[in-house]
Amino acid sequence: MVVSRFDAVVFDLDNTLCRNTHDTTALYEAAFEQVGVEPFGQPDELWAVLEGPPDPDDRLGYLGAGFARVAAQYGRSEVDPLALAAALSDVIDHTNVELLPGAAQALERAQANGAVGILTNGPQSRQESKILALALDETVETIVYAGDLDRRKPHVDPFEQMLDALGVRPDQTLYVGDSLAYDVAGAQNAGLPVAWLCGDEDAGRYRPEYTINSLDELGAILDE
Repeated sequence: MVVSRFDAVVFDLDNTLCRNTHDTTALYEAAFEQVGVEPFGQPDELWAVLEGPPDPDDRLGYLGAGFARVAAQYGRSEVDPLALAAALSDVIDHTNVELLPGAAQALERAQANGAVGILTNGPQSRQESKILALALDETVETIVYAGDLDRRKPHVDPFEQMLDALGVRPDQTLYVGDSLAYDVAGAQNAGLPVAWLCGDEDAGRYRPEYTINSLDELGAILDE
């Protein structure tokens, strides 16, 4: 029998366990139609000028700043970027999500190992619909919505709340996430070892304890 050194596994949500399945072009065009202005730019141009992850306390301001940058590039300064941001938020259906490859098996393996939690930087008002759509609430013991806390990842507060809820020590809890700046930095600041889901990114000066290309590799870490 293989005994893992970890008593718990905690997962990030977006781009770790699940991803959106929206038709982004259709959503982008629908936002302009709702505001009643001629579209300009493309979704990729908006994503490219957004800085960092969304601010849960000012999501419209975050998206509006992106629309303002794109509008400036197209000479459309007469368009209200906050109105476009509000329209885009209105047309997004957060239940349009799917599990990433290997996620179901990784969750099952984590359950067999011990306690399981989800720690997301988004607020419950947005993230819970994804959780329910994927029935993840039936899979994990604890969910922490850091977007509703005073401090989010990479601060230690949401990690400490998760540890308290699960009743586990940080050094015996493996954190799994895709973001170096938020998941790796935050977990290590809180004393948790990290399995970084790297994609095509280079770790740079970060030093995650484990680097994985897919969630299929989680079982091997737990069996070490």
